[in-house]
Amino acid sequence: MQPLVATIETSLFDMFEAGPGPSSSHTIGPMKAGHDFRTLCAALPPEVLACAADIRVRLFGSLSATGVGHGTTGAVLAGLLGHRPATCPPGLLESLPALPEGERTLRLGPAALVLAEGTVRRDAVQHAYPFSNTLVMELLDAHGVVLCGREYYSVGGGFIQWKGWQPEERGKPAHPYRSMAQLRARLVETGLTIHELILENEMAVTGMGRAAILDRLAAIIELMEASVRRGIEDGGPLPGTLGVHRKARVLLMRAQRLPNEVDVFLGRLNAYAFAAAEENAAGGVIVTAPTCGAAGVMPALLYAMRHDLAIGDRAVREGVLASAAVGFLAKHNAGIAGAEVGCQGEVGVASAMAAAMLAHARGNPVHVVENAAEIALEHHLGLTCDPVGGYVQIPCIERNAVGAVKAYNACLLATCEDPRHHRVALDSVIAAMAEIGRDMNAKFKETSSGGLAVSVVEC
Repeated sequence: MQPLVATIETSLFDMFEAGPGPSSSHTIGPMKAGHDFRTLCAALPPEVLACAADIRVRLFGSLSATGVGHGTTGAVLAGLLGHRPATCPPGLLESLPALPEGERTLRLGPAALVLAEGTVRRDAVQHAYPFSNTLVMELLDAHGVVLCGREYYSVGGGFIQWKGWQPEERGKPAHPYRSMAQLRARLVETGLTIHELILENEMAVTGMGRAAILDRLAAIIELMEASVRRGIEDGGPLPGTLGVHRKARVLLMRAQRLPNEVDVFLGRLNAYAFAAAEENAAGGVIVTAPTCGAAGVMPALLYAMRHDLAIGDRAVREGVLASAAVGFLAKHNAGIAGAEVGCQGEVGVASAMAAAMLAHARGNPVHVVENAAEIALEHHLGLTCDPVGGYVQIPCIERNAVGAVKAYNACLLATCEDPRHHRVALDSVIAAMAEIGRDMNAKFKETSSGGLAVSVVEC
């Protein structure tokens, strides 16, 4: 088991972040890196900027292997032009390379640098940098001399770091924990519920007031629902060369006609997951939960909770808060990036978060919430990330639907079993995921060089 990290200080709104799909590590992270490098260069002395003639961006690891299908080039260019994920205009990433020069010119003091597809270059898939998803950005003079450079790492879920990076100074959590066992102990000590503890920690870490946090959380929940609604309404082919067509609307229509009520519900749940995952694949605005590639799982179950299971808004909100605890633990003690631990860290963690959300929203005690998350994650262990053609479509979209159904079933199992006989702890499964991720061959970690990515023929 790997050593546990320091106390978890991640914000809810780092975990749940709005932005364009199709990939948090390949789209949202690189856009943030581009925006940061723009800010870094803009702060250079005028005499240095006067010498600037070009920008060069090199992609390494799975960014190089699958960046084309994940929209990485457009994401980097958008960030360099000053766009941020939450406010990026729909469709910009796909259209950006074809825009007129004036609309893709980066102005740095006296320098006017025209950005193009050639600005972003694919480099080695196997490399010695500390993280798989690495970007090296450089500002050059007319002779190719580097005026400013930074080595960035897209570490999953839209989070970025860079060489020499230090965590942002924030407040300390009111109820510190770094494992599920410690979280349970804090709950016993304080008498708080999971959602109350997470909320009090968020207030202490970010300095935001309770009302402001709840308002922002409500906006995130609405964005999750909106991704499902848009996906149900839209049809037609998804971007890319695979010829994949949207299925959510048809799935929903046909589910309504099934004779068995259980089949109707599960059919609807599948359709909701397809809807949000297809929105992500099309580059629409989704919420990382915990990543773009898994952005159909939690929204599907959340939508079903509201529209099929008659669970009220307050209970839904409290369930989302509880789900964050599971996401925090997975991120800090293992990983949530397909390039680091495979899809067990994306859809697997999303399924665990969704199971915890439903279990808590239904009023279950903490041991049931933990067991639901544990069951969902346990049965995703070893799941590879092998997107066909580098697109977040096959097997990703169906995998979101299966993850949503697994989350529902995990909650059902945890609710119906005798908890005295539950043998596996969430901490143990997260530790197993970390070990499997470390030992998993790189070709199964978002490089599209193994598994389905090579056994399915692109037509």
